[in-house]
Amino acid sequence: MSEVMKPISQMRKIKSTIGINLLRFFIGCSILFIAIFLFFIFSKGVKVLSLEFLIGYPEDGMTKGGIFPAIFGTFCLTLLAIVIALPLGVLAAIFLSEYAKPEWLVKYIRLAINTLAGVPSIVFGLFGLAVFVVAFDFGASILAGGFTLAVLILPIIINTSEEAIKAVPRDFREASLGLGATKRETIVKIVVPTALPSILTGAIISVGRAAGETAPIIFTAATFYMIRLPSSVYDECMALPFHIYALMTEGTHPEFQVPIAYGTAIVLLVLVLTINLIAILMRYNLRRKRKW
Repeated sequence: MSEVMKPISQMRKIKSTIGINLLRFFIGCSILFIAIFLFFIFSKGVKVLSLEFLIGYPEDGMTKGGIFPAIFGTFCLTLLAIVIALPLGVLAAIFLSEYAKPEWLVKYIRLAINTLAGVPSIVFGLFGLAVFVVAFDFGASILAGGFTLAVLILPIIINTSEEAIKAVPRDFREASLGLGATKRETIVKIVVPTALPSILTGAIISVGRAAGETAPIIFTAATFYMIRLPSSVYDECMALPFHIYALMTEGTHPEFQVPIAYGTAIVLLVLVLTINLIAILMRYNLRRKRKW
């Protein structure tokens, strides 16, 4: 019997070795492509980076000066989006995981949410233009852009929040109910606080996506050039991703504006990577501290 099984075992080892080597090859290729990408971006944009570039205002049609209005506009749009989407997403996740019935209807709702998460971002931009800019008469403004980005990241927050709530052990619920707490009290005081760290991790990841999106704000919020900060949520604003797009496609002085575009790309890249790194570190620390 052992002689018969020996060739099979050797074949499995060969297949396993081939699979591991292929995996290493593809990981190496991915790292190489990322390194080339980063080198290309940094080599073209690092020469314009300075403190003045980060805190200064654009000058001479964005042929010189800084990008502080774009950083500020990105911050405003992202903050408004997460303020709108986070409570709605968490409440929707609680409803789907704890209250929604019948099961077949819940499956269709989840399918709709997952489908919405895969919709191209330009479609959200057209939706925001039709609904928030025109129908609600917000105009092209921070308010319209923030609502559009909120709709964009809402499916992500719902999915991550629901998974976080489902990960809470059922014993926690049963212990709380056994002590006389109502279902609402159990959810508010036990389930949500236990799932909150993972919910916040998903929210941070969605912030990174909102900060890096261009298409949804083209029609709803972004403008190419401002020499001042917006004074209200009904004003247009500059934004880092749209600023890069505009400099590369609509600039009239590419010899000055292209390096600024690459410098802006570095700032946006560092911003998004930092947000994702915070989410990874938070998830790692929370998993280490978890006692269940």
